[in-house]
Amino acid sequence: MAESTPVSPHNSTSASQAAASSTSASGTGLQQGLRVRHLTMMGLGSAIGAGLFLGTGQGIHAAGPAILISYVAAGIIVVLTMQMLGELSAARPASGSFSTYVEMAFGRTGGFVTGWLYWFMLILVLGAEMTGAASIIGQWFHCSPWIPALVCMIFFTIVNLAQVRGFGEFEFWFAAIKVTVIVLFLIIGVLLIFGLLPGTEPVGFTNFLGRGGFMPKGWSGIAAGLLAVAFAFGGIEIVTIAAAECDNPSLSIAKAVRSVIFRISVFYLGSVLVITFLLPWDQLQGAENAAESPFTAVLQQANLPGVVIFMEAIIVLSLLSAFNAQIYASSRMMFSLAKRGHGPQALTKISRTGVPINALLISVFFGFVSVGLNYLELPGLLVFLLNSVGAILLVVWASIAISELKLRPELEKEGSLSVRMWAYPYLTWLALALMAGLTVLMFTDETTRNQLFATIVVVILLTVLGAINHAWRKRHPVEVPSVPSASINKTTS
Repeated sequence: MAESTPVSPHNSTSASQAAASSTSASGTGLQQGLRVRHLTMMGLGSAIGAGLFLGTGQGIHAAGPAILISYVAAGIIVVLTMQMLGELSAARPASGSFSTYVEMAFGRTGGFVTGWLYWFMLILVLGAEMTGAASIIGQWFHCSPWIPALVCMIFFTIVNLAQVRGFGEFEFWFAAIKVTVIVLFLIIGVLLIFGLLPGTEPVGFTNFLGRGGFMPKGWSGIAAGLLAVAFAFGGIEIVTIAAAECDNPSLSIAKAVRSVIFRISVFYLGSVLVITFLLPWDQLQGAENAAESPFTAVLQQANLPGVVIFMEAIIVLSLLSAFNAQIYASSRMMFSLAKRGHGPQALTKISRTGVPINALLISVFFGFVSVGLNYLELPGLLVFLLNSVGAILLVVWASIAISELKLRPELEKEGSLSVRMWAYPYLTWLALALMAGLTVLMFTDETTRNQLFATIVVVILLTVLGAINHAWRKRHPVEVPSVPSASINKTTS
């Protein structure tokens, strides 16, 4: 595997000088043990959480059956973004992923801000997921939720301390359970729509078109629906964070990105289509528990026993699977940041199993803090923190697009591209235009406007810290390993 020439950590503005923004398995001690199926399930495991099972009704209520248009619009942004990220990751596999590429394109402060911004988001999200799972488990065993939260946190810490292939295998089967459930849900839904199950009749278009038509709330409803589902696909970028620990990064990333994009689209759009055919859209809302989930209501039409407890179990599995993948991603992002001089060098320590042990334990610790904030309910603080999460993905997606615009010509000149963004640069600019449109739309709604303002505050704070760190590293430089080029392992995308 070819390597680029190492450069000073203060000069990282081109793809050919990729050393300033790296963490590859070959140069950092991380093990290469993940395969395509592991990457695919990690992406699905992170992206398919409780939001699909509990939050789908809220979007449908906002737009009616036309929520499908909202999902397609959000999906287009994500598909274009993931293709760009896949292009960069296949050419320069690094556990810092987009943070590494922003640093390659625009310098150290950019890499600092995007990396720590994403880590911050993962910590808050995994805290919320563990809180939700622990609440349900606590009800099952009639105990305080902090007990299952503590047990689960310890268990998944042990899982993440294992060799990366063992972690990948665990996450594969863990995520496979909920993927199987979604597939079965789609099959049962289609059978119900056509009246092919005992005691059922074809539903026709009564719910889909018979309650005000396909767009009962017009374009304003679609816009409101888009705000509700805009970040439903968030999490699949974890696939590229694992790039540096793949057996064959270039080939693995190309296959995994395509597979995750296709399956996520089918699962979300298929589930929403089934729900809007079988249930009255105007009677759906965001669900607080499994009993209120539209998935539960659909399965009850099939007269299946124990549907509520079954869906509770699936929601818990979904939350814990996403939590597990995000512990992995947060530890690798923190390790990458430290390796590039954006954090304490103690965070670069690698265990005998090839795991960044200190980065993992610190991420788990802050995961505990995040869970604690959910239980303490400190006035205003948790609301502000969770609000800031809402628009962070938008910042990350935009940073990926502008980095791809900058780096593509240089990577192409090197012959490093095994995955290519379609119709470059036109679709890249289209993605940026769609993101700008989504940002404007978010300013029109009070809730999402608060999300934007909170994210702007966090970005400004991190920019100041990044500038301080940059000045510090000029006086106290660290050795930065080089990013491997995938140019000698080219495959057809």
